Order: sequence, then C-alpha cells, then structure tokens
Amino acid sequence: MNLRRRAVALASVSLATPEDSGIRIHRGVREKRWIELRITWYHLFTVLNDKMVNFGKKLMADQVEEWKGYYINYKLMKKMLKQYVQQTQLGGKDREQVLKEFSRILDEQIERIVLFLLQQQGHLANRIEELGEQRAALLEQHDISQVFQLREAYREVGRDLIKLLRFVDMNATGIRKILKKFDKRFGYRFTDYYVTTRANHPYSQLQQVFKQVGIVAVVGALSRNLAYLQDHEGSVLSIYDHPSVTLKDPIIDQVNHAVQKLTHATSFLQFLGQHALIIQEDVQSGSEDLVDDQSYHFMSLILNLVNTFLYMVNTYIIVPTADDYAVSLGAAATVCGVIIGSMAVAQVFSSVYFSAWSNRSYFRPLVFSSIMLFAGNLLYALAYDLNSLTVLLIGRLLCGLGSARAVNRRYISDCVPLKIRLQASAGFVSASALGMACGPALAGLLQTRFKIYSLTFDQSTLPGWVMCIAWLVYLLWLWISFKEPGHFAKSSDTAQPAESGHQVNANLEEGLAQPLLTGSEEGQDQNAEDNDDNEEESKNSHGPATSISSAYKLLTPSVKVQLLIYFMLKYAMEILLSESSVITTYYFNWSTSAVAIFLAILGCTVLPVNAIVGSYITNLFEDRQILVASEIMVLIGIIMSFRYTPHYSVPQYVLSALITFVFAEVLEGVNLSLLSRVMSSRLARGTYNGGLLSTEAGTLARVVADATITAAGYLGPDLLLNITLLPPLVICIASLVATFCTYNTLY
Repeated sequence: MNLRRRAVALASVSLATPEDSGIRIHRGVREKRWIELRITWYHLFTVLNDKMVNFGKKLMADQVEEWKGYYINYKLMKKMLKQYVQQTQLGGKDREQVLKEFSRILDEQIERIVLFLLQQQGHLANRIEELGEQRAALLEQHDISQVFQLREAYREVGRDLIKLLRFVDMNATGIRKILKKFDKRFGYRFTDYYVTTRANHPYSQLQQVFKQVGIVAVVGALSRNLAYLQDHEGSVLSIYDHPSVTLKDPIIDQVNHAVQKLTHATSFLQFLGQHALIIQEDVQSGSEDLVDDQSYHFMSLILNLVNTFLYMVNTYIIVPTADDYAVSLGAAATVCGVIIGSMAVAQVFSSVYFSAWSNRSYFRPLVFSSIMLFAGNLLYALAYDLNSLTVLLIGRLLCGLGSARAVNRRYISDCVPLKIRLQASAGFVSASALGMACGPALAGLLQTRFKIYSLTFDQSTLPGWVMCIAWLVYLLWLWISFKEPGHFAKSSDTAQPAESGHQVNANLEEGLAQPLLTGSEEGQDQNAEDNDDNEEESKNSHGPATSISSAYKLLTPSVKVQLLIYFMLKYAMEILLSESSVITTYYFNWSTSAVAIFLAILGCTVLPVNAIVGSYITNLFEDRQILVASEIMVLIGIIMSFRYTPHYSVPQYVLSALITFVFAEVLEGVNLSLLSRVMSSRLARGTYNGGLLSTEAGTLARVVADATITAAGYLGPDLLLNITLLPPLVICIASLVATFCTYNTLY
C-alpha cells in the first residue's frame, strides 16, 4: 500500500466515530484519541504534500523573478520528450533524428544559461572592482564607520553571488534530470553521447555549468577583500598568505556552502565517506525523516566502528605469522594463502545474509558476529596444540562468517542523522585503516613463547588468543550498551493492538520509509504533467533491487568498469600483503617482527594519503583524471615488483610495494567516489545494495588472490613472486583499457 493510500485510510479511521468501529470506551479517552488521530492525519498529509513537490514545481517556486527567462525550460523539455516518444512509437521519427533534435534544443538551453551566467559574473566583478577602489582609499583614512559600510556593501555582493550560485545549481540539476529522463524513456544512453560530444570540446558550454571557474574566482575576490576588513581598523591579513586562517563571516560561510553544494567539492571527510561507499540518498527522501537527534544513539555508532576496527585487526594480525603456522602444522609455507583467504571465502556468503538481516535488526547480527569471531579465534589458537590444519581453517572460516561490515555500513546509512553521517562514514574508513595498521603491529609485539598447562602461547597462537579475549569483551560491551534503532522497535510494536496513537505513528514511519507512489485523487490530474516521480516511474525505478540478478541489471557499463577496477586493486593489494612474509623470508631473510613493522608502515599510509588526496588533489583534478593516473601508477608498481635478475634487492621490493599500495589506496577512494555517483539510486538501499556489490567484488578478489598464492607455491618459492604478479598485471591493463572506453561517462 503506497503512502497516499495510507493517508486516505488513516483519514477514514480518524473521521469515523468510535461507535462505527465498534469501540466502546470512556468519552474522555475517546476524545483524546480522536484529537491524536486528527493531529497525526494532518502531519501525514503535510509530509505527503512535501514529498509530492517535484523538481519542476521546485524550479518554478525557487526562481528569481527577474531571471525567469534564463532558467532551463524544464517543462518544455519534458513536453518534447513526451512528443518524441509518441512520434517514435508511431514511426514519424527515427531515434537518430530525435537524438539530434533534442541535442540541439538542449544546446540552446545551455547556451542561454551560460551567456546569462557570464553576464552576471561580469556585473559582480565590476562591483567588486569598484568597492576595491573605495577600500584602497578608505584604509588610508582609518574611518571605522565607513569600514563598516564598506563591509556591508561587500556582503550585499555576497548575497547576490549566492543567488547566482543557486541559479547555476538549479540549472545543473535540471540538465542532469532531463538527461536521465531521456535515457529512461528511450532506453538509450543519451547521457553518454551528449557528455562525450560536449564535455571535452574546446568550446564546451557544458563545462561552464558544471565546472564554475569564473564563479570561484569571484568568490576568491570577495573573500580576500572581506578579509582585509576583518576588524574595524582594516587588517592587512591575506587569505593567500594564511590559507589556514578561516574568515569568520556569515555571508562567506553561505557562499562557501553554496559552492560546495554546487561543485560537489571533495573535502577529506567527503572523500573518506565515499571511500566507505555509504551512498547518500536524496536529502528529500523519506528515509531521512526517520533519523533525528532523539532516535540517534551515539554509543551504538561507536560499537559499530569498534566492530569494524576489531574485524580489520582480526584479518591482518595473522599475516606476518601465517606461513610459520602452516609450516608448524606440516604444510607448505605458501598454504598461508589458504589460511588468510579462507576468511574471505566465508565473507562472500556472510555479506549477503548480514545485509538481509540488517533489514530487521542491527543488535542481533552484531551479537552473532561477535560469537562467531570468538569461536573462530578460539579454534585458530587451539589448532597448534591439536596439530590440525583443518581446525585452523575452520576457525578462519568462522571468523569470515562473522564479518558484519555490511551491518556497520548499513547502520551508518540508516541510523545516523544526515548532518553527521559524513563524519560517521569517515570514521568507518578510519577505523578500517587503523585496524589494518594495528593488526600486523600487534603481531610484531607477540613474539614470545610460553605454556599454561597444555596450551601453547607463541607468535602463531597468540593472535588467536588476543582476538578471542577482545571479542569476548566487545560482546559484553555490546550487550550492555547497544540500543536497537527506534524504527525496528516500533515496527515490532505494530503487531500488537494499540489503544493510543503509537501504532499509527509506527505505521506512519513504516510508510514513510517506502517509495512514494502517486495516487489517483481528484485534483492531481492537472499536475500530472509536472510530476517527476509519476506512478510508472516510481514502480519501476524507486524500489530497491530484490535479487542479485535484478541488481546486476542495474549495472551500467560505467558501474561494471568501476567494479572491475575495485576487483583489480583488491587483488593487487592482497597479493602484496598475503605473500609478504613468504617473499621477504625467502629473498631477504626477514624476521616476523620485521615483516610486521613493514606491513604496519604500509597500513599507516592510508589516512595521510587520503588526507592529501581528499583535501588537495581532488580540488585540482577531476576524479576520473585521478582514477586514470592512479591506475597507471598501480601498473608501474606491479611492473617494478617483478624479479628480472637473480638478485632481488630490498629497495626494489620496498619501493614497488609502497607505490602499489599507496596508489591502490588512492585508486580505491576515487573509484568508490565515482561508483557512488554513477550507480543507480535503487542500489542505495535494500539487501542488494551498492555497498554489498563492492564488498563482494573486493572479497572475491581476495579469495582468488590467496588461492593464486597457494597454487603458485607448488611451482617453488623461486617462481612464486613472478607467477602471482602476472594476473594483477593483466587485470590492471584490462581495467585501464575499459576505463578509457568509458572515460566520458564518468562525469
């Protein structure tokens, strides 16, 4: 039942008398319930009307009156689309003719927008120049009252600049939406064609809309001049000499916010948040209304981040000693690939059921995860005394079955308020990176050996014992402190009869979480033409994917290429990390402590690299440019890793490993950032979401990589390095070719 029908049903209940519904209760209680239901009914229709405000109406409502003739004619473009659909169905026009005509119309729309934009930029620049002359004369006089007036004049320019930024934002959104509508109506990748032919052209006007260099220059001039007037005496502070100094001015804050919203500027936190592939849905989507400051529970978020951290520690704490453990149990050193990879094998399956489980609860999956990881680490530690490789592998499989990363991602996406979701997403990535670094470092500290009764504690078994205790402590903390989100608790209450408005509220929240479908009430027909989210589109395109096959059908060529890149970089990183102990022992005779330090140093590069890329590099280059450059550098790192001569040196290995690992980390962040943009919004929620798909791609890469190490080990340690590097080399070249083929769609 859609939301409108829920509203009608609730209205009929609220307008019915208690006698009609067979309820005989005290008159005072009845009147109280009557008032509660009417209030709830009113709020529901208020929310419903807010949801029904589509982009066409929003564009009309938010237009600057004197600029009306310069906005994209969204209504006209939609009418043209409708006419083209009818004409092609009747055979009046072929698709190529429609393509050219619609491209010409859209070109004209964009040209009008851009020419007006340049004109307004010129007006603002002239006003700033005139104010600059006044400022130069004023600073010599030190007249405080005139300084105040001049500052207000600059702020007035800032207010007009905000209007212009909103103008560009509305038009850019309209262009994106109309391109998407064309693709949907015709089943043709018009966006690919249009962007390919317009974006990189030397006379591109599309770039003027989406890359606002002129506007940013005006923002810089305005900020610089206001900085000179920072205090009443006329400070000579320069924003260029002191970039770390933040100008405290409300107008500049609003301007910067508008610029960031418009250009999607990628700060460090945004970069980390997209690195986690916690896809942000539209701010106006119903799911946002379910999360508020009252229902948000900070300790539950911390427990999810701690779960992420401990799981990454659990994954990498055994890497420096896995080969020694395999040898002590009578297996070859290269069986470490199977030991490390068995956890990833189980994670392929656990990601799916944890993702489905998180539709109903977060607490129970986390409890189950902790129990599985406790049991798995216990078996891993006992395998030495039992002298059983089978027990060791079962322990690692149980650890993989306890992977709750899908739950951690989903909790942040669904249960954290929008205003702090970016920080929470960054915390997720930071916890993962910290765990990746702490795992090997902790293994390096466990270089001891002793026995308690018949149990052996050494460098091979201590990682299992330490993690066993860690998960037990975590389980107790989880049991005491975790709070199940309100929408789960309320949904369970709806199964019981309610004597008050609580059941109605729970049903309301449940309804708001569903896609909004248009109804057929009177008075809506006249607005049908302007409705962006009509009934047909809602049914077909608003629901989440319900199976792997339906999710796969939503993958465009761009998305498939990004998943291939993700597979490649995870493959290359797993080869580097998992065989590091075997390679360094064979060629350089490194100790376990040396391997642990080396891996810890690699892990410690994650956050600094992301900070540099997120704060600086992404502001200088497009994401797709960084993507290609990172792929090339990963390819160079892989090529440098090969052993070309009988003598394989430490500098060659360390340098090639650093290049491969660092640029794979850069590539991962940019790759997931692009993936979150080009992926269908239907993959932003549900069991088979974008996070699950990327997790599965990365996990499969790790499984294949670890299997490759074990298989190559049968050819001897001398050939291990070169044999294991061949697959990532081939996949990296293939991903580069695929990237160039889809380069113009990554816009």
